[in-house]
Amino acid sequence: MPAKRLYMPDPLAAVTDDVIMEHVARGSRVIDLGCGNGRLLDRLRTDHECSVQGVELDFNEFTAGLARGLPMVRADLNTSLTTIPSRSFDVAVLSQTLQQVRSPLEVLREMLRVAQQALVVVPNFGHWKVRWQVVSGGRAPVTDSLPYEWFESPNVHFLTMIDFRDLARRGNFKIVKELPIIGERAVNRAWLANLRAHSALYVLERIE
Repeated sequence: MPAKRLYMPDPLAAVTDDVIMEHVARGSRVIDLGCGNGRLLDRLRTDHECSVQGVELDFNEFTAGLARGLPMVRADLNTSLTTIPSRSFDVAVLSQTLQQVRSPLEVLREMLRVAQQALVVVPNFGHWKVRWQVVSGGRAPVTDSLPYEWFESPNVHFLTMIDFRDLARRGNFKIVKELPIIGERAVNRAWLANLRAHSALYVLERIE
């Protein structure tokens, strides 16, 4: 299946990219898995002087990344990460894609094999709008951050912030930072974050 970045309205996508940028040190070696058209990598290369690598399966997005002059590999995240050498990057990014892969835990393990640190942005299906649509209408939810009808959604897994914390424990990953994204900003601490955040950024490291 095409492991591609979840479509989000421009303001939300920009917020997500800004949050990721804040957690990547200048000059880092960065691999973006499911990088779409390479928008984030282009910013990291230009603004942070990073050495970047994109991985994308969707052909149109892949060629758009090449048109930006980015180093791109066309590959399926479900099967192809084993070809990437261990510890070859400082940071691995996976934004709005974890819920689309067949085995999220295995992808996270591979991210922390190829990189020292993983930056993972996931949609939060515990958001109050999602809960309200299910309870009030009895239908699969459609929101600004989850804009797909159920029959055309690329999402194969549905998780909340609580679920992701549990996944990290199962994988023996250390959550260095959890940043709920509420509205158009990320916050260090938030009251009822699992109810209010439409997405969350996790900074992960492997527990040695």
